[in-house]
Amino acid sequence: MKRTTEKNLMVFSGRAHQELAESVAEDLGTQLVPTELRDFANTEMYVRFDESVRGCDAFVLQSHTAPINKWIMEHLLMVDALKRASAKRITVVTPFYGYARQDKKSRGREPISARLMADMFKTAGADRLMTVDLHTDQIQGFFDGPVDHLQALPILTGYVKDNYGAEELTVVSPDAGRIKVAEQWSKRLDGAPLAFIHKTRDVTRSNASVANRVIGHVEGRTCILVDDMIDSGGTICHAADALMADGAASVVIAATHAIFSDPAVQRLQDSVAREVIVTDTLPITPQKQFDKLTPLSIAPLLGKAIREVFEDGSVTSMFTP
Repeated sequence: MKRTTEKNLMVFSGRAHQELAESVAEDLGTQLVPTELRDFANTEMYVRFDESVRGCDAFVLQSHTAPINKWIMEHLLMVDALKRASAKRITVVTPFYGYARQDKKSRGREPISARLMADMFKTAGADRLMTVDLHTDQIQGFFDGPVDHLQALPILTGYVKDNYGAEELTVVSPDAGRIKVAEQWSKRLDGAPLAFIHKTRDVTRSNASVANRVIGHVEGRTCILVDDMIDSGGTICHAADALMADGAASVVIAATHAIFSDPAVQRLQDSVAREVIVTDTLPITPQKQFDKLTPLSIAPLLGKAIREVFEDGSVTSMFTP
């Protein structure tokens, strides 16, 4: 018996950031699969899909926002449910990859949590991983399967070019480790010069760093301060202060992931930054919004990448200038 089967794309979402998932589904011209998601009294979670998923190409979207451990567990349960219901291929779509900052051992007797995350999703049944702007590129190697590492760069640089392209720009990395990312920004901003902040970090404390000095020419220029995430806001605000102290005309902050743990919102609102540009890889609730903030939608990028994967196209070509 021979039968030619049609590919069937199905998009699933957890409860962490359903607004983004709905926008992605709309961009794909489909709807989210109806799913029963609820908590038991002891905080255990229950997952069940209300439609048959047998033989489908499943894309399971969940942003790992606070409370991060709860939403990661829900994500894993959804993947396990799909595997046991005979989905043909399962792609985990996590716009923000939880525990990405713990990608190596800085001291003895520490875990490599980013690797553990990849192992858990593989064990749960994931065939493929899709994420946006990992903290470090090597995390792609932690997952034993294809990884689509998407970049918010075209979205962010497009906005900056449209709104600040007429000014004299300098692209600034908040530390030496993200110079490669700053170089990509520079290429898309017509070769804008680069600078970076020399900083030190106390490995015994979370979210604590000291901006020591600015390396590069920033005097009289509009500095585009770029990073992958803003958590408590301390590092990026200190970097902005250092740039202004070094003679910068103004500072614009651009980051992919708006984690915004307290007291980030107040720090950013009170900072010297002219504007704070982010994407909605994580939910930006009313409590996290402020006057200087400009959120950009990541849904078109995710939708296009999902379509390329489903149609066996090229994800890499999406980011070729």
